Amino acid sequence: MKNSKFQICLQQLIFSVAFFISFSFIATAQEPYQFTPQIDLEATDVISQGRTGTCWSFSSTSFLESEIIRLTGKKVDLSEMYTVRNTYPKKLENYVMRQGKAQFSEGGLAHDVMNSVAKYGLVPQEAYSGLFQNETGHNHAELVAVLEAMAKTYVENPARKLSKKWKPATEAVLDTYLGENINNFTFEGKQYTPETFRDAMKIVPKDYVTITSFTHAPFYSEFILNIPDNWSYGSFYNVPLDEMITSIDHALSKGFTVELDCDVSEKTFSSKDGVAVIPKEETNTIKALQGVYPELNVTQEYRQDAFENFTTTDDHLMHITGTLVDQNGTKYYKVKNSWGTDETRNANGGYVYFSEAYMRLKAISITVHKDALPKNTAKKLNL
Repeated sequence: MKNSKFQICLQQLIFSVAFFISFSFIATAQEPYQFTPQIDLEATDVISQGRTGTCWSFSSTSFLESEIIRLTGKKVDLSEMYTVRNTYPKKLENYVMRQGKAQFSEGGLAHDVMNSVAKYGLVPQEAYSGLFQNETGHNHAELVAVLEAMAKTYVENPARKLSKKWKPATEAVLDTYLGENINNFTFEGKQYTPETFRDAMKIVPKDYVTITSFTHAPFYSEFILNIPDNWSYGSFYNVPLDEMITSIDHALSKGFTVELDCDVSEKTFSSKDGVAVIPKEETNTIKALQGVYPELNVTQEYRQDAFENFTTTDDHLMHITGTLVDQNGTKYYKVKNSWGTDETRNANGGYVYFSEAYMRLKAISITVHKDALPKNTAKKLNL
């Protein structure tokens, strides 16, 4: 009798412990993401930049395509390579005339696209693809190697007197790899120049502004942000971090998409999983890509420290087209990437969902139409 009572008690104890362990595991196990769209603005299809470092052109072109939808109702596939073709000579000239004491790479920023559009206009993809017959994707590995070798040769100046041939020589290389530049074309039965096409699409480059948030420059002022890809020394408007995030939210709520320069080198950014987060605990770095974990409170000071110690760097441009919330009501940004739609490498059809914490820490800058800014911000910036 005693033995049976003992056995019953032991079984009850084992069951209770097992239940407690099981309940604790369920309570602490990660919960898979469940996203609900909140704002979803129209954008063109996700495409791939291929083996190129021209995300600045692909993302900014996507941004302009959404602007054309907003301004005209037309859905137009613009040429990324037309802008690249007209920007590379400027990059090379900057490098050579500074005798190699400048950045020369494939990288660039949104204002490089706006500068090109202002001077050279826009063309549709069908008029200038940057691809030759039978080519299905972009691969600039050889082109960039050739241009870099030429640039270094001109800087070394082996003839001891730089000839005037270097500019037409680089133009010839670009013609060979990307195609000759164009001055006119037909689109939907009408004749255009790149300039008249830009105007027909109602794109006015001077109406777009770039906003950032760093404490080493005065707020509500313009300054040149010293990052490697700012080879053209473009100016940024500086605002407090909360105000930059508010500017993104306000733009999206009013139907304006937003161009984004950001850091995607973190392990907590994953195009494969389709999310970008900043977990509070480093031990959750990888696990947070598949499920919800508490996130870090990113302050202005924390953001600044990460920028100054190089744990936040400028390495990719993308296009913000909307917002979502997870099952806890936490806000995320719907961000269009340019790495294609292969499901083995890109979730969400090629979009990545940025948590607000990730945006606060890793967004280097945003570019928006000036009318998209909150009125009080625009007033402080004299826009």
